[in-house]
Amino acid sequence: MSLPPLKILLVAPRGFCAGVVRAVDIVERALEIYGAPVYVRHEIVHNKFVVDDLRAKGAIFVDELDEVPPGEHPVIFSAHGVPKSVPAEAQRRALFQIDATCPLVTKVHMEAQRHHEQGLEIILIGHKGHPEVVGTMGQLPAKAITLIETVADAEQLTPRDPAKLAFVTQTTLSVDDTKDVIAVLQRRFPDIKGPTREDICYATTNRQEAVKSIASQIEALIVVGAPNSSNSKRLVEVGMKNGCPRGFLVQRANELSWSQLKGLTCVGLSAGASAPEILVNEIIEAFRGHYDVTVEKVVLREENVSFKLPRELRPQGQPSA
Repeated sequence: MSLPPLKILLVAPRGFCAGVVRAVDIVERALEIYGAPVYVRHEIVHNKFVVDDLRAKGAIFVDELDEVPPGEHPVIFSAHGVPKSVPAEAQRRALFQIDATCPLVTKVHMEAQRHHEQGLEIILIGHKGHPEVVGTMGQLPAKAITLIETVADAEQLTPRDPAKLAFVTQTTLSVDDTKDVIAVLQRRFPDIKGPTREDICYATTNRQEAVKSIASQIEALIVVGAPNSSNSKRLVEVGMKNGCPRGFLVQRANELSWSQLKGLTCVGLSAGASAPEILVNEIIEAFRGHYDVTVEKVVLREENVSFKLPRELRPQGQPSA
């Protein structure tokens, strides 16, 4: 019995970004140098497959530092960043800490610190409770940063002094939605200061633009990513806002709902910044069980960004900058 034809538009860039590559490399390199166990506070990145793989190699994931026993084992902070209280507690306990915070998140932390030193109230555009937001707000004293999520929040904002405002953003937001929120802030508070370069990271922007480029051509969009991955959820939203009638966020091929994927002729496939390529290939193979699949690659641009490992994990002789 012949299978119906299906074209999969496989977009790029997709999948691992430089910050995720660096974070995973940090855990693997720490295991190589120091041996197991290596402790990791929270998921190193938002992907169960990646976390389970590192756990099998000897990483122990904990929610808080009080779960880490005293000793010389490395304790790694996730790519999303942590409040200042976390490294301070690690130092108090004399734990061997290694910071895997994405450098682009660190950039936001430094911007917030600089604005605070200038006496400005800081508005953070982001999603409440997301680890990156918790980490950014934890860089400064309580009430130094006000979190807003939507255009409505921006319209209702009542700052202490409208002339002394600055904004920063979570790095994994929807580019278009964030532009709308920033536009309201700039209309209401013309003197508000923003980042010299936008905070939404290159990988988030590129993956959203790639999905936009195919959204009007496809009948469904499959995004490989975790349900707690902000950038992955935004990819589904971006696809549906730009002409794709259906979008699905799945972690593995076994989550695909074939009753909802019947009768298709063209689908789009992308992956969030913490989803490895092996899971993308797994999705394609799953479709081959139901369709005669043709894969067409759609490459929006090439990415060549990389970040150095922390000093204590660099191979001998690698420069520090």
